[in-house]
Amino acid sequence: MREPDAGSARAAEARSAVRSDDVRGVRAGEARPVVGAQGVRPVVQRASVRGQILDALRTALVAGELAPGEVYSAPALGERFGVSATPVREAMQQLALEGAVEVVPNRGFRVVERGTRELAELAEIRGLIEVPVMLRLARTVPAARWAELRPLAEATVRAASSGCRATYAESDRTFHRAVLSLAGNEQLVRIADDLHRRAQWPLVGGPVSRGRADLVADAAEHTALLEALIAEDLTVVQALVREHFTGAS
Repeated sequence: MREPDAGSARAAEARSAVRSDDVRGVRAGEARPVVGAQGVRPVVQRASVRGQILDALRTALVAGELAPGEVYSAPALGERFGVSATPVREAMQQLALEGAVEVVPNRGFRVVERGTRELAELAEIRGLIEVPVMLRLARTVPAARWAELRPLAEATVRAASSGCRATYAESDRTFHRAVLSLAGNEQLVRIADDLHRRAQWPLVGGPVSRGRADLVADAAEHTALLEALIAEDLTVVQALVREHFTGAS
């Protein structure tokens, strides 16, 4: 796994907490940050090792630390995270179910190679699901309720400004989940979030992430959309919603 983005708040916080030559395993009921030649690894609490390893692997995938086409073994990743191979293997099996990796017998897990066509297909499906819902919500949800989501929209702008794809990806999904949750359909939110997560995986042969300017522009659409919703300007809302998903492809 490659060194995380230098602008990542997660990496910066971890670096301030441990020395660069500090390599630890599970002690006193928790796995502490593991730091070596490959860089700082996330803190993993023993209380939910599998879940935290899954979150850490998802972050590494979005950040490009898990490269498309590369094979990673559970024992090797477990050593880097300071945990046994078992929770890593379980987390990787979950990623396999999600389509992020595929099992390579007797070797480990290969990160799936994705092309621009798959990304465009995901954007199309997300648009078919989310656009009608957002337009319906624009006509039914009061302005005061939309105003409550302003901190989430502003959070996406701050995350985009950091230049870290993984940080922005999480805040981006959080904002979209909050908007769709207003429809009161948990299955809709779950399916849309899964599609959104898949759309954030890096492409084979492509850049690890979009540039900071692209992230900032994407986040700006969130705040513009929210302001239009608060102002009850349905014409602008419709244009922004469709543009947001067209740009996502």
